[in-house]
Amino acid sequence: MGFEKNPLPKSLSLSIRLGIGDSKNHISQIPNLKSINMTLFDVYPLFPFELTKAEGCYVWDENGNKYLDLYGGHAVISIGHTHPHYVKSITDQLNKIGFYSNSVQIPIQKELAQKLGALTGGYEDYSLFLCNSGAEANENALKLASFHTGRKKIIAFSKSFHGRTSAVVAATDDKSIIAPVNETSNIIFVPFNDEAALEVVMNDQIAGVIVEGLQGVGGVQVPTDSFLQKIRSLCDKFGALMIMDEIQSGYGRSGKFFSHQHSNVKADIISMAKGMGNGFPIGGIIIAPHIEPKHGMLGTTFGGNHLACAAAIAVCDIIKQENLMHNAAEVGTYLMVELKKISAIKDVRGYGLMIGVELDNYADVRKKLMIDHKILTGVSGKQNTIRLLPPLNITKSEADHFLKAFAEVVN
Repeated sequence: MGFEKNPLPKSLSLSIRLGIGDSKNHISQIPNLKSINMTLFDVYPLFPFELTKAEGCYVWDENGNKYLDLYGGHAVISIGHTHPHYVKSITDQLNKIGFYSNSVQIPIQKELAQKLGALTGGYEDYSLFLCNSGAEANENALKLASFHTGRKKIIAFSKSFHGRTSAVVAATDDKSIIAPVNETSNIIFVPFNDEAALEVVMNDQIAGVIVEGLQGVGGVQVPTDSFLQKIRSLCDKFGALMIMDEIQSGYGRSGKFFSHQHSNVKADIISMAKGMGNGFPIGGIIIAPHIEPKHGMLGTTFGGNHLACAAAIAVCDIIKQENLMHNAAEVGTYLMVELKKISAIKDVRGYGLMIGVELDNYADVRKKLMIDHKILTGVSGKQNTIRLLPPLNITKSEADHFLKAFAEVVN
């Protein structure tokens, strides 16, 4: 039985079905199909092509052009496109059961928690709450900090980006995406890496301090070791929770599982997404043992579903088996060393395979890399910065291909 695509007057619909009257006259009264087609809500600036195929560190457009992907769709592609183990894991799971909500036992969630804990290098005793995206992960992190402390003030930092929804967009330093309904006095902004300013505002009314392991949208800004350590000590002093947003910088991208581990600190709550599912929507937070759960305090319909967990487990397997954290550290260091030799570049920032390249004509360079050399990169426009966020399995030869093209463009 087909679906009716257009609403018809009841009398017209009935007469057509019964074959009554002049059929040509009836048909002339049917609304023009083209005039009522649904369109997409236009909020994304898009590349001028579609992608139809992907493998490893490469993608192909509809005309067969091959691109080296150093963007990964906002740092999402962690283990490479269409990795065979990843594809097989999702396919096998779909052939069993694709989804049921968190109203039944889902053992694959526990398997993910165990494999994730083993990879984190120090967070094995934490608990995992699963959701669907980075924004949702950060929302739950802030909510949990407020529940745990009974407070409602949150400290965030300049140039931060934590998501586009309710509380986390209020904690994002970009007024252009904060709607009136999102405005709140509960977020206190402090200059990034300013320890003295942080000490001034920190008190026993603060529920939590949220900071990115590496600022992404903010231009790949690196928190100093002493800054993160100061956050940790002040949270301990005033009974607040330290929340590390590792949405973009986590899952091995920095050369360690979490970027903040470069600074030898440990957070109370860590948010994850992007590379966690290699393109399959999944997010989560890991939570310190001293934060107690109770039924109903957090929840989600789709979070931690069978397919999402199968994808995330495959990512953990491949990160471990292919030693991708080591590769991220090695190739990332090589890229940064070589980029710093190019005089046109003002600054190179980051860890591992999350690299910011600051230069005056960043937009032209990015465009020429894409059009002339078929290389995709990210950008932090307000910071004049090109972002390199390739899959963690990028090879040195692929890095050399980019470096050669980049040098040609900027010189």
